[in-house]
Amino acid sequence: MPVKQLPETLINQIAAGEVIERPASAAKELIENAIDAGATRIEIATAGGGKSLIRITDNGFGMTADDLALAVRRHCTSKISETLDDIRTLGFRGEALPSIGSVAKLSITSRQAGSSTGVEVSVVGGKMAPVRPAAANQGTVVEVRDIFFATPARLKFLKTERAEAGAITEVVKRMAIAFPHIRFTLSGSDRSTLEFPATSGDPLGRMAQVLGADFKDNAIEIDALREDVGLTGFIGLPTFNRGNSGHQYAFVNGRPVQDKLILSAIRGAYAETIPAGRYPVAVLSLTLDPALVDVNVHPAKADVRFRDPGLVRGLIVGAIREALNREGDRAATTGADGLLRAFRPETAQPANWARSSYNAGWSAASSPSRPLSTTQDMRFSEARQNSFQEFSAPSARVSEAFEATPSSPTSSPAPDTGYRLGAARAQLHENYIVAQTENGLVIVDQHAAHERLVFEAMRKALEKDRLTSQVLLIPEIVDLPEEECDRLMMHATELDRLGLAIERFGPGAIAVRETPSMLGEVDAASLIRDLADEIGEWNTANGLRGRLEHVAATMACHGSVRSGRRLRPDEMNALLRQMEATPGSGQCNHGRPTYIELKLSDIERLFGRS
Repeated sequence: MPVKQLPETLINQIAAGEVIERPASAAKELIENAIDAGATRIEIATAGGGKSLIRITDNGFGMTADDLALAVRRHCTSKISETLDDIRTLGFRGEALPSIGSVAKLSITSRQAGSSTGVEVSVVGGKMAPVRPAAANQGTVVEVRDIFFATPARLKFLKTERAEAGAITEVVKRMAIAFPHIRFTLSGSDRSTLEFPATSGDPLGRMAQVLGADFKDNAIEIDALREDVGLTGFIGLPTFNRGNSGHQYAFVNGRPVQDKLILSAIRGAYAETIPAGRYPVAVLSLTLDPALVDVNVHPAKADVRFRDPGLVRGLIVGAIREALNREGDRAATTGADGLLRAFRPETAQPANWARSSYNAGWSAASSPSRPLSTTQDMRFSEARQNSFQEFSAPSARVSEAFEATPSSPTSSPAPDTGYRLGAARAQLHENYIVAQTENGLVIVDQHAAHERLVFEAMRKALEKDRLTSQVLLIPEIVDLPEEECDRLMMHATELDRLGLAIERFGPGAIAVRETPSMLGEVDAASLIRDLADEIGEWNTANGLRGRLEHVAATMACHGSVRSGRRLRPDEMNALLRQMEATPGSGQCNHGRPTYIELKLSDIERLFGRS
């Protein structure tokens, strides 16, 4: 069969398949064009989930007749010239408008400031009509009708109108967070109107518009810098979480991205603080030299590649953990809201009230934090028992205050309610400590709280000296590609501090001589291969530390104050003071909250006094 060149229309339709995957893709490209044009007000209207209509109206710079004639041709753009090393705009490929025009009915009306009249052009199924004069306000109106009418096969793969409308809403939300100085309005016959007023100078205010007013009260600010890579934004408290990762927003030099490295770093930073199946809320913005990031990975421009991914991942993980250590022990306000709802007869749901809030991974009405179930229970070998002895010292120190206090509560003065977690007043059901603060009360789960204290003591011990290791009678030889052996040996010192001693054994093998005692009997070959994969992808070897911390968390659960133990007032107050001094004490190792705070105003509302 002879080789022949495809028609220009078919070439454009094939290329459009990469850029315009669904109506939301078209909306994203058009909103980016409006932002690049300097708009401060962008209105988006849709019908039929964007299948029937997408209209983007902006008050940007506008275009002349010559600009408009070129704008609908492939690879025509005003945003870059000869290099891809310094991209500072959202668009740069010159593909969006011609791609949309090749699969839909596209019309563009535009007028520049100072021009007496506007201009208009239309493209239907890849066929362009001549540019003609038109009445228009300053700025540009882009209208897309009957998307994919020219490619019916693609139309069959679209989801329901509701789902497509939701995807467009998500695009607008991401843009609204990235550009708080722009007013966005989203309306149409297929939705209720959504408006995001401009909030110049108050990025958290815009985030609250998108993520809900509760986010403002449960957010921790991030501001970090490492080797000219800046990271700013806000993250939610660990107990302020959601059921999916849809509330994690990432931006690189102002560009909304959905990058797996960033999402993985967020997940790793919240390890041991979020319940299984729950996801943190985060809005992170990375700023770096455009030459250090490649945004030309995919026509959709949602993926990026960093020149030093290890640096970026380390910056995100370190900054989030530092912020959580600084403020992560705060109680989420949604916990108090759920408690108030539980007390109201008309809305009380005793069995699962908390599952309707952000804290759906736990229930304050259910039983307190317990030891792991039989399936999770770990049968410690002799090595693990020895390891437990090694870490029992910090655990004992955590509990020391309980045993060292006088047995009579009257032998010491009344505790001061000026502390952040107040003064203990009672113990309910041998598990919940009720403390009075200056402006309310705090309810503490004693087992969950002490479990966190013991775990943090163990974690500090992990960071101090070299962990005890178990010498293998016969070193285990693991065959690996030479480049993976090279990467592992670059991290050999770090791994040795964690009790894993490795040596080079020829060009394509690693000899494992010692393994961490805490892990007991371990499949050394599997561990080494996992670490090699992790280093190859992220340039970090945190997988081993993660395993060690998992064992420490289990040991902490077994070694903490049990539910059902009656505590003296001095013991309860000692626990409260240690919680105040321990980072991350706001949630246990399984991610459940350790305490709930009720303000006096909330209590008064329950009794109708306010």
